[in-house]
Amino acid sequence: MDLSPSAILQVVGGLILLTFAADRLVLAAARISKRSGLSPILIGAVVVGLGTSLPELLVSGLAAAEPNGMDLALGNIVGSNIANIGLVLGLSVVFSPIVGQGEVLRREGGLMLVAMGALTALAWDGRLSLVEGVGLGVGLLVALALLVAWSRGGGADIDLDEIGRTQDIRPGVESLFGVASLGVTLLGAQLLVTGAEEVALDLGVSEALIGLTLVAIGTSLPELATALAAARRRENDLVLGNVLGSNLFNALGVGGVAGIVGDGVFTADFRPSMVTMLGIAVVAAVLATIGNRLDRWQGAVLLVSYPAILFLL
Repeated sequence: MDLSPSAILQVVGGLILLTFAADRLVLAAARISKRSGLSPILIGAVVVGLGTSLPELLVSGLAAAEPNGMDLALGNIVGSNIANIGLVLGLSVVFSPIVGQGEVLRREGGLMLVAMGALTALAWDGRLSLVEGVGLGVGLLVALALLVAWSRGGGADIDLDEIGRTQDIRPGVESLFGVASLGVTLLGAQLLVTGAEEVALDLGVSEALIGLTLVAIGTSLPELATALAAARRRENDLVLGNVLGSNLFNALGVGGVAGIVGDGVFTADFRPSMVTMLGIAVVAAVLATIGNRLDRWQGAVLLVSYPAILFLL
């Protein structure tokens, strides 16, 4: 079997773009957080988390707009949320343990659980109506308001040698760098997914397996690249904000869009997948309560659980 050179180039090029762009995105977010005095959790959840969820929004929104496309839309949301916790958070914690964030994990993590629980409850009957989609959208606005309220007085505690002196940081310039870096991150993810899909087809892997793994993992690649870049810089608040904000936006924002633009009906039974999504989130929450931290062994538990979940589903 011959592997396409263009596919290999796309995979390599996508990885390079993801690595460098995600690192610059984290640096811009950290600088904006330092200069504005806003909590890095808020920056991570609202700016980075929601920004890196754009692939899920595009994939699920476009899929839901197609006839019988709600299955792909909801499958992408549920699969991406599972990947964000098992793969993204697990790998990030293995790389850099998260210490002393018990209150954040309980508060923002609880909000994430409520959001995913709301999506599960509304989609449990096998459909997601226009009214329910609007309700999820309203829920996102409420969640964002809570994040803003909780972030007050929680300014960033960031290494000045790495980020620069507060007075030297220009928010406008960093915002432009952040937007550009986010765009390149999304482009890198797209290149990597496209190339990996072509390589998988060349190797004879089934399209069903490609869809189960590459769609969910592919749309979570921006979160993964950004979280690893933040972990490398020891910006654990940005790691948490990225994962929690992304899952929050997937459940309420992307789910809301799917309900609004779609025909509402699922042909597949997603209840086992949605229960699994809630289950791994609860496991992560329980692990986080042990010692008010997430250690490498706990990250390893989440990371190992991800392929096991894919196998079972």
